[in-house]
Amino acid sequence: MKLELRARELTLMAVCITLVATLAILIKEEAAPALDRFLLDGLHDWLPGGLRAGLLKVYQLSGVGFTGLLVAASLAYLALKRWWRDLGLLVLSTGGILAIVDLVLKPLFDRSRPPEKLLVVEGHSFPSGHAAGSVAFYFAMVAILASHHPHLRRPLVVTALAWITLVWFSTLVARAHWPSDLLAGGAVGTAWLTLCLALWRSLRKSQS
Repeated sequence: MKLELRARELTLMAVCITLVATLAILIKEEAAPALDRFLLDGLHDWLPGGLRAGLLKVYQLSGVGFTGLLVAASLAYLALKRWWRDLGLLVLSTGGILAIVDLVLKPLFDRSRPPEKLLVVEGHSFPSGHAAGSVAFYFAMVAILASHHPHLRRPLVVTALAWITLVWFSTLVARAHWPSDLLAGGAVGTAWLTLCLALWRSLRKSQS
């Protein structure tokens, strides 16, 4: 099997890697850029208390426990369908992004989370595992389901985008991450998923 990366995929990955590298330079020595602080504080001041409370619930719902159950249910569904290549994609995209973010990037950059967090969160801040994991998991599932049900592609993409946007927004409201953490996490997740999808596509082509 030969891995085939299209020109636009290579470009997308290069842009994502450049973005992460640029943000990493800006946040060196654990000093949050002024824009990070401005956006985080401004969002907190702008939102009414009731909406903040609702978004905090969204953040809690989208945490490790719920997402873990969702991933497990998705893996079980793919196994029952005997979609083995698809199951491999989901394992690689979700397991791989966790390893990249939690075992490599977060310890490497060692950035502290924002002060005055509204919920108890631990660990390093940059890049956001919440952001990276949501991109890798939800859009891997979109690709899988759309490959079997092409007519559902658009609603699946719209739903995934809406949910991920809500999760990211709730993460900022909870002050669990700086805005640049989310941008970097989204970029890492996008780059990794692009590589995983290229491998998945090449595998399908070689076995067809």
